[in-house]
Amino acid sequence: MLKAGIFLDIENLTRNGGWGMRYEAAMDLVAAQGTSILRANAYMTVDRQRMEEDERYRAKIVSYHQVIRRTGFRLVLKPVKKYFDAEGNQRYAGSADLELAVEALMQSDNLDYVLLGSGDGDFLRLVRALQDRGKRVDVMAFSNCSDELRDEADNFYSGPLIPNLLPPRDDEGTHRGFMHHVDEERGFGFLTILTGFGKTDFRDDVFLHINEFSEDGEPTTNARFAGLRDRRSIIEFDLEEQGDGKVRAVDAVEYVPQRQAPTPRPVEVEV
Repeated sequence: MLKAGIFLDIENLTRNGGWGMRYEAAMDLVAAQGTSILRANAYMTVDRQRMEEDERYRAKIVSYHQVIRRTGFRLVLKPVKKYFDAEGNQRYAGSADLELAVEALMQSDNLDYVLLGSGDGDFLRLVRALQDRGKRVDVMAFSNCSDELRDEADNFYSGPLIPNLLPPRDDEGTHRGFMHHVDEERGFGFLTILTGFGKTDFRDDVFLHINEFSEDGEPTTNARFAGLRDRRSIIEFDLEEQGDGKVRAVDAVEYVPQRQAPTPRPVEVEV
């Protein structure tokens, strides 16, 4: 059994569509690779001064931290730094990226498999370094993922497609998938969805007709419908059984990620 470590860049994940993610699903994803999870670390910044001054903010952040810890993650917190620019405006700077990279490298001696949760291209060298040490490195990310990071990973997992990682839009019947085939002239396509965490846990026979897809509640054009495949868009829909094992997507829309930070504050400046 492979010895695994999980390293999540919480700031990157939550700012790019991972807000509200269920951290236990990340554990399930790694366990399904035939691993024993030895390390599970989550990295994020924290405004300690504001926590001392704002009781409501403190209660919200403490509750959020507890949610992460209850799923078995060790939380690594990096305090934000405040300074004033030349115009006298207060600025915020802070990132836990360095802590993540250093700890992933240091702990990799005892690991065979690493799941990196981030789409930040700055981690490209980390991925290569771990692979040079003989480790399998998979990447999980949401929107705005570096193409180089995606290509360098042994396996890439798109967050919205991972079963149970994000809550559904309305009920448990909602699914997310991507269009792998489209007939623009006739207005239909086929979707792929993940049914589990294994490499063969998927189905690619989900039929979608243009009449079952809408944009802002309105019908779309054939060209825009076909563009869903070209843009690698994620589609959210309900499944309807057709008989003989066939299914089709109904009430389909393009998935729009929630880009919300867990700790609202002024814009950060990287230093």
